[in-house]
Amino acid sequence: MDKERALEEMMGKLGDFGRYQGFQFFLHILAALTAGLHMLSLVTVAAVPEHRCAINGVDSSNHTELWTSELVTNAIPLNIHGKLDSCKKYGENNTIVECDTWVYNTDYFSSSRGIEWDFVCSRRWMGAIAQTAYMFGVVVGSIVLGRLCDRHGRKTTFVLSSVFQIIFGTTVAFATDYYTFIVIRFLYGIFGSGSYIAGFVLTMELVGPRRRTICGVTFQIMFAVGIMVLAAWGYFVDNRFYLQIIYGLHAVILVPHWFLMDESPRWLWSQGRARESVAIIEKALKMNRSTETVETSVLVSQCKVTCAKYSDEQSSGTCDLFKTRNMLKKTFIICGCWFANSVVYYGLSLNTGKLNGNPYFITFLMGVVELPSYVIIMYYLDRVGHRALISVMMLLGGISCLVVVALPHGSTSATGVVMVGKMFISGSYSIIYKYSAELFPTVVRSSGVGLGSMSASISGALTPLISLLDSLNPKIPTIIFAFLALLSGFSTFFLPETVGRTLPQSIEDGEKFGVGDTCFTNCSGRRMSNTSEDLPETMIPLDLTVKKS
Repeated sequence: MDKERALEEMMGKLGDFGRYQGFQFFLHILAALTAGLHMLSLVTVAAVPEHRCAINGVDSSNHTELWTSELVTNAIPLNIHGKLDSCKKYGENNTIVECDTWVYNTDYFSSSRGIEWDFVCSRRWMGAIAQTAYMFGVVVGSIVLGRLCDRHGRKTTFVLSSVFQIIFGTTVAFATDYYTFIVIRFLYGIFGSGSYIAGFVLTMELVGPRRRTICGVTFQIMFAVGIMVLAAWGYFVDNRFYLQIIYGLHAVILVPHWFLMDESPRWLWSQGRARESVAIIEKALKMNRSTETVETSVLVSQCKVTCAKYSDEQSSGTCDLFKTRNMLKKTFIICGCWFANSVVYYGLSLNTGKLNGNPYFITFLMGVVELPSYVIIMYYLDRVGHRALISVMMLLGGISCLVVVALPHGSTSATGVVMVGKMFISGSYSIIYKYSAELFPTVVRSSGVGLGSMSASISGALTPLISLLDSLNPKIPTIIFAFLALLSGFSTFFLPETVGRTLPQSIEDGEKFGVGDTCFTNCSGRRMSNTSEDLPETMIPLDLTVKKS
């Protein structure tokens, strides 16, 4: 048996997707549902409904005057959209002064952190920082938990993260002051996506190459389902305390995975634990009702050689991504794509409260509109190619944002175009992970994907702060989103296609890979040369963190 093919031949006996992989995959994707729910929980828990200044002698703790009342319209000026200004009122001698207290429209929300702590006007930064704290927690989590995945196993990280999701997801509901709330939100963010990371890696290392695309897209579908579940609970539970408790307790469905889910055979193999790895394969073959067998003694002897191979490969790190011209170009472009996709995706998702209509229904639609793009991707990705789909979807997402800028603020047509933009950007976001993994050579693939993922997390943390720029002009954030999407979508034209290509292995392969292959020379995605032979990719265990060289 070829020593370098020992692991692949063992995994190949399972087939691409059997009963065993199906059961394990079902367990893995539940983490995507909880990740989507945790990530956008502030959309309901800290919602800021329509508001205006409280008028002395008119509004009281027991009574709120109708917004159409003459007492109200005479006391508050109109904004540029012809509505009551939400931050100013008339003072003495008809001077315009800033509000110090507010009343809220309780048609949809009567309880939220935004109402409780007044995340409005000059205090809007408080709501933005709350979401930014969570996203910076995700950045830290991608580093810490990614390392934990590689050192202590995917299964351990998966269950550990789910336990802390429960702890911090419920504890944050009890926070009585703002800064304690921010600290817990940060810790909540560290573990909020931890199970998702581990679950995704487990799936990619278990299923066959022909099913990795559809399984990866299914993770995105379940993330969108999490957004729908978020909106449904918000509609039925109009109390921010109980609502947050419910969100946090969703992670309970992940805890039994300790007894139901198996560790990654590839990770066990990389750690030299060949007997455990082979035992899982034997269990899987039996569940798949396969007649294939494995020779444990032979595989155990091969494991040491393979592990030595991994150790040599992993000596390369993040710095190698910037040492050569072609690798540098691909690294900057792909990190820009991660950054742009994330900032536009979360920019549109977190601003649902500014759209016209029922906020719960709009949030639910934000999840629903992602589904058509995933169907398109599953059908066309391997037919059209990664480069063509990701660039077209980002460009269409950017164009949608520009159209929104031209439409009347808060109009139904603007809401519809935002949904279209969300559909396109969701599609490009779901491709970026697989495309990144295929662009970089094996020895720095983990570093490249980890760097891109970190770029996305950082941009996600900056998104709420960018949204604050609407205080200068309501169109500024959307223009920024459009510019980033268009710029990144155009830059993708300069990347090579990866469908049907032999993936690069060494740094030298990575530098040569795709030279001269751009959308301007080969936009169809067809092979540049017919002289190369496609070889099966050897998949080493993924590391989602950025390695230090």
